[in-house]
Amino acid sequence: MKRRPRRSTPALVIALVLLAVCVLVAVSAVQLILGERPWVSYDTVAATLHQLRWTDVLPAVAGGVLAVVGLVLLLAAVLPGAATVLPVDGLFDSGVARGSYRSTLQAAAAGVDGVSGARVKLRSRRVKVRVNTTRTRPDGLGDAVRAAVTGRLDRIAPATRPTVAVRVRAPRRTS
Repeated sequence: MKRRPRRSTPALVIALVLLAVCVLVAVSAVQLILGERPWVSYDTVAATLHQLRWTDVLPAVAGGVLAVVGLVLLLAAVLPGAATVLPVDGLFDSGVARGSYRSTLQAAAAGVDGVSGARVKLRSRRVKVRVNTTRTRPDGLGDAVRAAVTGRLDRIAPATRPTVAVRVRAPRRTS
């Protein structure tokens, strides 16, 4: 099981823009039916568009903007996002939430003696762990953190085993 995020933000933006245009057209149509002066005059819009030429700057800029927006929306629809649920090995089709996965690996790294803080970044095939320590000689701390995170990965048993990269940040020696 590998769940991907929904593409609700681009869909919401397009829906709101189309709703605003539809409301504007509907209100103008009702105002015309009632004999009132409409917010947007059809005659003014038609005359302005009729005066434009294909070689003018405005149609070129509008076309470029619409092409870029369309390309961004197409890429948002086609390209997969980061998985929200990562698959794990087992008898059942099961998975673990990305946030829970990251926090349990971060807790494993932070639980190592000598680590004052840990941050974990998940990539598709790699787990990057950055730990801070107050030790002036962090010899062997990276290996201990790697062993703790690898042990936690053994317990989680992800379907695709990521490699673990550890970076240790220690205070500078003053001697």
